[in-house]
Amino acid sequence: SLLHAADLPAGDRRELAETILGESRRMTSLVVNLLDMVRVESGALAVHRQWQPLEESLGVALLRLEETLRFHPVTVTLPADLPLVPVDEILIEQVFINLLENAARHTPPGTPIAISAVRRDAAVEVTVADRGPGIAAGSEIAVFEKFQRGAASDRSATAGAGLGLTICRGILTAHGGRIWVDPVPGGGSAFRFLLPLSGLPEAGIPAEAAEPVEATS
Repeated sequence: SLLHAADLPAGDRRELAETILGESRRMTSLVVNLLDMVRVESGALAVHRQWQPLEESLGVALLRLEETLRFHPVTVTLPADLPLVPVDEILIEQVFINLLENAARHTPPGTPIAISAVRRDAAVEVTVADRGPGIAAGSEIAVFEKFQRGAASDRSATAGAGLGLTICRGILTAHGGRIWVDPVPGGGSAFRFLLPLSGLPEAGIPAEAAEPVEATS
């Protein structure tokens, strides 16, 4: 314990400090998820949508999860003609965080995570795909229910509280969208969500022409 930390070798003190920090982060994440779940279920989730590039929310999520994703090569592919999307930047950032944390938690170290997006008629479809063990057949819908927990990877002592995907569904429903999961051929899961390009004045829809975005980390 901390009371006796001064008597421990430096290596043991560091390990103890890292354990405490990890548990603190997990507790903070659990509290945030619980609060978000209350807002989703009570209908008190406020959605403030603005037209903006999808990569803004994604970029913030990747920065916040730099430590979590350190064992996974991450690729991001966004086409040049991807339009702006009418979203609440903070809430969509949380969707990315929950999906990426889920992918990191349930896949072996060294396996890749691929993030991509395409336009689908009057919507943008986003995919977060991993190369883990995948979702058990028949649980594609149940996995989005409260307290449904997957198996943790070898480096994690816990599989989480089972709220992250439920919160994603609530946030996307509030945006008029939806979320689902498909199996990846050869092993893995592809979590996909749709963001409709509607609900706000049309002025913000056109996106600046740019080169395709391809990033790795």
